[in-house]
Amino acid sequence: MAAARPGLGRILPGSSILFLCDMQEKFRHSIAYFPEVVAVAARMLRASRLLEVPAVLTEQYPQGLGPTVPELGAEGLPALSKTCFSMVPAVQQELDSRPQLQSVLLCGIEAQACILNTALDLLDRGLQVHVVVDACSSRSQVDRLVALGRMRQSGAFLSTSEGLILQLVGDASHPRFKEIQKIIKEPAPDSGLLGLFQGQKPLF
Repeated sequence: MAAARPGLGRILPGSSILFLCDMQEKFRHSIAYFPEVVAVAARMLRASRLLEVPAVLTEQYPQGLGPTVPELGAEGLPALSKTCFSMVPAVQQELDSRPQLQSVLLCGIEAQACILNTALDLLDRGLQVHVVVDACSSRSQVDRLVALGRMRQSGAFLSTSEGLILQLVGDASHPRFKEIQKIIKEPAPDSGLLGLFQGQKPLF
């Protein structure tokens, strides 16, 4: 299969990885739309496993912020502990071991902190970043909105979970399509994105 043209933002399973950032217990009651964001990230993880897209998981200072929430369904995925407001230092070894890597699909919290800084670090390495907008949030919706706009300004692609899953599967003749279809049969839960489009001059 031909390599994807970088400027188009196409993604292929063999050159992509899923990043799951800091979806931990202590954030459960402070992050806007936390249950919905985790549900969408879980959907991305299920699809990535079916399509053999690797995934990495981080936890921000787990001694104080607790473990990853069980509903993410990340059992068996090692949690990489960090204090930096970027996933990249914690996952450096994983990145270095994948020379074919072109695209990172980014889910988690918070949009204006670890998601933004991770995106910038990855872009600085020459990687494509696809922010899964319905799987990212913040305590403040203003922070979330501005962070998404900021990442887009810097060259990240903003996509929905279903859009990315369908890009990865590519064709209804794919041998795992029936299983993927079960994942996306029901629309992703509302994670408050429609409210971010209100106003005469939305950021995106």
